Amino acid sequence: MHLFTIGDLHLSFGVPEKPMDIFGGWKNYQMLLEKSWRERIAPEDTVVLAGDFSWGMNLQQAEADFAFVHQLPGKKILLKGNHDYWWTSKKKMEDFFDAHGFHSLYILHNNHYAFEQYGICGTRGWVSMQGEAADAKILAREVQRLEVSIQSALNASLEPIVFLHYPPIYGLAENEKILEVLRCYQIKQCYYGHIHGKGHPKAFQGHYEGTEMHLISSDYLQFIPKKIL
Repeated sequence: MHLFTIGDLHLSFGVPEKPMDIFGGWKNYQMLLEKSWRERIAPEDTVVLAGDFSWGMNLQQAEADFAFVHQLPGKKILLKGNHDYWWTSKKKMEDFFDAHGFHSLYILHNNHYAFEQYGICGTRGWVSMQGEAADAKILAREVQRLEVSIQSALNASLEPIVFLHYPPIYGLAENEKILEVLRCYQIKQCYYGHIHGKGHPKAFQGHYEGTEMHLISSDYLQFIPKKIL
């Protein structure tokens, strides 16, 4: 049993007018993703999908993307990205999954999922780019959601592993509020997506105040899910 992760699938089976292969490095990405997934991931494995899952504007438009990932091996845990416009309340999403038989899909939102002695935790996070003021209310809400998720894992005596969509550090910009949570709870591993193409070199990777940071955008990983455990 292994734990994998990958972010930013940007699937568009339900909205073909949103193809990603118009961008450099995304040619045949859905085929490449399925091939690499099936070569590496077994039914007993778990995969965390770190945001920007589908271009669908609602659950119905995203249904074909859910179906595509559901038929792949493993348990899939989804968190929200900035382009996941289909995202709604946790109950509505879980009811939709149940109604369509997507029993391998799970929502990470103010909760955690156990994997051996670890707790899979996370939230979307928020952007903090140089020269841009972060929306204080949204940032505060994301910080709270991250803390609730981490605390739920700790309450279950599990070691938290954090997954975000937005990077806590990008270039010279640091999202201090998110980093403060990682420091406070002594998070050892943090995985994030959102960054594509020419932005990859600006994405901080490595140790930062006790936390190992990893970029997991699908184009950065060349559409190969990253094995964590």
